[in-house]
Amino acid sequence: MDIPEVLLLEPRVFRDARGFFLESYNRRTFASIGIPHEFVQCNHSFSTCGVLRGLHYQIQQPQGKLLRVTHGEIFDVAVDIRRSSPTFGKWVGAILSAENMAMFWIPPGFAHGFLVLSATADVHYQASDYYAPAHERTLLWNDPAVNIQWPAIGGDGAPGQPILSDKDRVGKRLHEAEVYP
Repeated sequence: MDIPEVLLLEPRVFRDARGFFLESYNRRTFASIGIPHEFVQCNHSFSTCGVLRGLHYQIQQPQGKLLRVTHGEIFDVAVDIRRSSPTFGKWVGAILSAENMAMFWIPPGFAHGFLVLSATADVHYQASDYYAPAHERTLLWNDPAVNIQWPAIGGDGAPGQPILSDKDRVGKRLHEAEVYP
């Protein structure tokens, strides 16, 4: 990854005729690779193709997030919004799917969002702090200053507009957003 604090994790998957087993979290293992956070909340999101959720963050009680997809496929994005960081305003993205079983670690200090690429997707994530709606902020998903290269929406590869919540539609551009020091 171009931002060292954001990690794409590929768990060891043990497969046999019955199916598979993987360890989605192990405190010791995660601490050894630089994820010392405790998780206090587990979330499950279900969305349909073309839904874009984000780019969300909490200006107080910032959350680190460990994500994985258990059904479908998404393009997951983290944007560094720590003004003092050498990668401020930069983004990284990864395809997460039930098939590749990859996990994405997004530490506190980043805005996060994802676009659903499959017909439907189930996204499970653990958060390192509690949801605090009063402190939630939204970075505009298509801010030209950030220039996220979202995949084309639609099975035919044709570009389309994502399905957005009202909150996500009116997100702030990076230059006007409340960010971390």
